[in-house]
Amino acid sequence: MSGHSKFANIKHKKEKNDAAKGKIFTMLGREIQVAVKAGGPDPASNGKLRDVIAKCKSNNMPNDTIERSIKRAAGGEEGVVYESVTYEGYGPSGVAVIVEALTDNRNRAAANVRSAFNKAGGNMGATGCVSFMFDEKGLIVLDKEEVEMDEEELMMAALDAGAEDFAAEEDSYEITTAPDDFSAVREALEAAGIPMASAEVTMIPQTYSTLTSEEDIKKMNKLLDMLEDDDDVQNVYHNWDE
Repeated sequence: MSGHSKFANIKHKKEKNDAAKGKIFTMLGREIQVAVKAGGPDPASNGKLRDVIAKCKSNNMPNDTIERSIKRAAGGEEGVVYESVTYEGYGPSGVAVIVEALTDNRNRAAANVRSAFNKAGGNMGATGCVSFMFDEKGLIVLDKEEVEMDEEELMMAALDAGAEDFAAEEDSYEITTAPDDFSAVREALEAAGIPMASAEVTMIPQTYSTLTSEEDIKKMNKLLDMLEDDDDVQNVYHNWDE
């Protein structure tokens, strides 16, 4: 995630995910299970589930796969209960890193995340050691090529729906919201027929770190690759200005 447009990074993630759809669908299936267990299987009364379904669709997850995942979760057929756990730490040269996991084994997840930090020249810290450097925000990214609405009209639609900010980047529009307003803004844009490249509640760095050493860059990429390959890891946030 750069300090400028985040869309290039999101497109990069999508390309990587397209090469491993099975993995991303498994991760999203876990999020569906957690949302269903927390608020029930009906998206009409479960806002968290509606948000997860929107995330599934932005990752091109087929509707029948989404529906099967909801039914399995509602019927308790998964056989495994996942819990959410967050780890924080530092990468090379003090880059701040937050790791969100959904796991059925806290000990395994913690050991694997700690190992990734250590092998990449970083270290896992205590809860809260870096999270104060990030703001939790709803982030909706629109591909300019996919949006037919006039920019000013689009901005007013987003702000009227409750968005905090609207930014026009080179190839995208980026709409940020307070976490509690995210669902309402996303649903308003969805109802207006506006296609979204990405829509989720995320952690946005307040400031960014630059790595100048080739060795540090190599280590940071190693850390991100190891965390991405970890089946328990759902999301990784960092303040490295790539």
